[in-house]
Amino acid sequence: MIDLKSPFWIHLKGLLFLVILGTSAALVILQMPTSRIVALICLTIWASARLYYYLFYVIEHYIDPSYKFSGIYSALRNLVGK
Repeated sequence: MIDLKSPFWIHLKGLLFLVILGTSAALVILQMPTSRIVALICLTIWASARLYYYLFYVIEHYIDPSYKFSGIYSALRNLVGK
């Protein structure tokens, strides 16, 4: 598999992830529209974004600048191995 380098396709991929996120959250909220569910979905989205930031920015820039991660599995494997 080749690396994605075209800005158009990278932005499109990000937009599609946003569509999946919004659709999934909306469907769960529509199925059970309580404030607790809305809060839990918001926390899940926030925590996922923070974990992603930690795995791909904090580790690479502050903990191990020499290691370049290729994905979440690679990042977790590197953390467990240390």
